[in-house]
Amino acid sequence: MALQWWRDAVTYQVYVRSFADGNGDGVGDLGGIRSRLAYLADLGIDAIWLNPWYPSPMADGGYDVSDYRDIDPDFGTLAEADALIAEAHALGIRIIIDIVPNHVSDQHAWFQAALKAGPRSPERSRFWFRPGRGPGGDEPPNNWVSHFGGPAWSRVVEPDGSPGQWYLHLFADAQPDLNWEQPEVREEHLSILRFWFDRGADGIRIDSAAILVKDPFLADLDPEAPQDAPHPYTDRDGIHEIYQEWRRVADSYPEPKALIGEVWMPDPQRFAMYLRPNEIHTAFNLSFLCCPWDPAELRKVIDETIAAHQPVGAPATWVLSNHDVTRHVSRYGRDDTSFAFATRSFETPVDLELGTRRARAAALLSLSLPGSAYIYQGEELGLWEVEDIPDGHKHDQMFFRTNGADPGRDGCRVPLPWSGDQPPFGFSPAGASAQPWLAEQPADWRRMTVEAQTGDPASMLELYRSALRIRRATAGLRTDREALRWLPADPEVLAYRRGDDFACVVNFGPHDAPLPEYEEVLLGSGPLAQDGRLPSDTAVWLRLN
Repeated sequence: MALQWWRDAVTYQVYVRSFADGNGDGVGDLGGIRSRLAYLADLGIDAIWLNPWYPSPMADGGYDVSDYRDIDPDFGTLAEADALIAEAHALGIRIIIDIVPNHVSDQHAWFQAALKAGPRSPERSRFWFRPGRGPGGDEPPNNWVSHFGGPAWSRVVEPDGSPGQWYLHLFADAQPDLNWEQPEVREEHLSILRFWFDRGADGIRIDSAAILVKDPFLADLDPEAPQDAPHPYTDRDGIHEIYQEWRRVADSYPEPKALIGEVWMPDPQRFAMYLRPNEIHTAFNLSFLCCPWDPAELRKVIDETIAAHQPVGAPATWVLSNHDVTRHVSRYGRDDTSFAFATRSFETPVDLELGTRRARAAALLSLSLPGSAYIYQGEELGLWEVEDIPDGHKHDQMFFRTNGADPGRDGCRVPLPWSGDQPPFGFSPAGASAQPWLAEQPADWRRMTVEAQTGDPASMLELYRSALRIRRATAGLRTDREALRWLPADPEVLAYRRGDDFACVVNFGPHDAPLPEYEEVLLGSGPLAQDGRLPSDTAVWLRLN
């Protein structure tokens, strides 16, 4: 059987603009990533997932792609991408790139051709162009709303200067949706997959994977429809044909490539359909990410996740943060520790000390569950959400399209602190005059730099390094097929066994909790109490008798 590395890999997410600046222009780039590969290898990860690195006007942080077969000049060149892949492989690190199949940039050659060609043209059939409703076609074709706020339709001016058709964009107006009913769209994406797989990419992360297929009649969204009613653009049955085609391409290589889906799906059974043996290999466990810091809720999500994945033979994934959500150090320090886009706010108090303690425990929880795990850059440093970015410095469409009702995602995208006592903390080379593209690093990050944390056994960085080293060396943690067995515990404690002699215990309660009999403490997110009990908001890895 071919090596299925994705089943238990620990993947590190690199948000390219904010990871490391190699040339001093204030923007993270491929040179910066290459200069830090040794750091990532030392951390102990198995793969890197890179957010989109393609040419883009950056209306949505690179998720508005204008050319899928090149690298954005701010990031580097194709030759540098090839070098990055080769250098990562030499260190035993695989590379996952981001594919955005639902939409392209409005500067993409296809969309520009569609604007020039006019109504009923083959060029417009690649997108969702439709006449408007109402007198003079002045109203959008239906009532769909953008995920970023506001209408999901924008009207164009036709080549003759007249008000024209409307085009669909489920995100920003600079991101027109592709029409996946068109064979040309499907063939183009199969070609894109081959282009990057042939260059050595080991897998792809599929952005917004469940929304490619739309109701061909573009029916209005009915807010009163029952939950199990077909949605006009989410999780439609035709989506699975697309990923079956992609899987055939991925499996055609001597070492099969991995397909990893971003699938926001509350129904575990519908979610699992994407993971059948002839479709996507793994998908992000967003239910776990959004779950509050609560033992009953987390146990329910863990059980439901494992139960949903078992029938299709797919590995579960575990993720705490990413480039779209509030960093979990901040989330776990609030009264409401869950995450939801609809309720996100920066106006509630945050206890960073409490959030950090819980984040340390969450790291040991997530890294010891069966399957693969994801680390978002800076998570291993214990970084918190930067919540005081001035409105005039923000970049995110979610902030602008909601007129500030949503605080946006810039706060989790602030450039990383590497060294030194002053911003930009080694993000750019010494002597660089350009400020980082998002120059909002808190002064307190001087104690969060890689340099400051390296060698400090109490630091978050050394906790992650130790956890990943133990994970790699522990047989019961290096296979997703090893069952998780819950151990008897207080309702405010989660305790489970993996393999023959490994256990993880997490105490969510306000009081110290007893531990099962054990031979050795392998790692703790904090020290045990003097009587050997497990303190509140603390996790421990044990070798059992």
